[in-house]
Amino acid sequence: MHSWWESVSKQRSRILSLSSLLSGDSHFEDGDVTPISSLADSDRPALSLLSSRAAYSLISNSLCNPASGSGSDPLCQWLYETYLSSDPPLRLVVLSFFPLLVGMYLSRIHSSDSTSLPSLSGFEAVLLAIYAAEVKARAGKPILVHIPDLSQPSLYHTPRNGVDKSRDSNPTASVGVLSPQLEPQIAVKSTKRASIVGVGLQCYFKEISQMPAWSKLEFCKFSASWAGQDCDCKEKIDEDEDKVLALTNGFGDSSSFNGSSGRSLEIEEDFDRLAIRENEEQLSSNGGGGGVGRGVRIPLPWELFQPTLRILGHCLLSPLNTEDVKDAASNAVRSLYARASHDLNPQAILATRSLVNLDTSARTSGKTVAAETVNGSSNVNTPSKAKKPEILLASK
Repeated sequence: MHSWWESVSKQRSRILSLSSLLSGDSHFEDGDVTPISSLADSDRPALSLLSSRAAYSLISNSLCNPASGSGSDPLCQWLYETYLSSDPPLRLVVLSFFPLLVGMYLSRIHSSDSTSLPSLSGFEAVLLAIYAAEVKARAGKPILVHIPDLSQPSLYHTPRNGVDKSRDSNPTASVGVLSPQLEPQIAVKSTKRASIVGVGLQCYFKEISQMPAWSKLEFCKFSASWAGQDCDCKEKIDEDEDKVLALTNGFGDSSSFNGSSGRSLEIEEDFDRLAIRENEEQLSSNGGGGGVGRGVRIPLPWELFQPTLRILGHCLLSPLNTEDVKDAASNAVRSLYARASHDLNPQAILATRSLVNLDTSARTSGKTVAAETVNGSSNVNTPSKAKKPEILLASK
């Protein structure tokens, strides 16, 4: 009882301090005023703050301010201290703002005029707090994934004669490293930035089932802008499967190049469409100039690409997500597939193409079920002949 009351008191204190930081402590919606300070009176204050759209809107506006992210930013300091409180519900609140925080941070770091930007040490302090907590939780151990032996008849098959000794000579063959061992960091260096942000995304993914829809939607939008590819190939992924296979698996054997000249011209046109281009108009429309935009094209090493795809996979395929989240994730996955195709990254192409195929099959099956439901409901009022009662014969 004491532990529960201590947690609630801590949550109420953090909410009241947040209410004093935000200039607009009210949100007008349909004529109603909902002060953030009133969330402290709830039985579960942190979860009430997590599900409050008004609070998210106010904090989002503050984080998107061009002057945000500095070392003196009070909101960054609040996020930093709140995560260090080690209270699980409060940490969920901080993680719910992580997509917006990391999106603004990476967009400003990689903007064209990043040299004129103010210090972003406030954002980096929050990133390091999340990273340090994960380093402590892992206790110097990597995250491993056990890969099933595909030579067996099934995933659950156990050889009757025991394990082959020849396989024991290489015990790491069936174990993959999902995340390597983490090293403590005291600053966000350019060489470690992707790994630090990637660890934060992994922490977000572990709690993604409890994240609000607008947090997932924010991440999907930033992911699409990070890819920076708004070309024809993204829109034609589902239209021409032959061209998609050509992008994914190469153009096949040499005989495909010995056809007519029209086919060669078509291939050249496809390569022209796939030329890497910087879509300046899109960036300017999203506010990309000045380093204060909602997202710009950034480098995507595998440390950052992998957790991004894991989060998008949940947003894309979880049945509890809203259609807005699924549509935003679908657009982000296709943008990342186009980016991987342009970068000629086989690992990223395979991963993104798999998500595109899963999304396509899920939407196709959803349309089929909806059509069957409509057809079934149209036959509800159709009169049917009454069945005769079944007669069970039993021997005496």
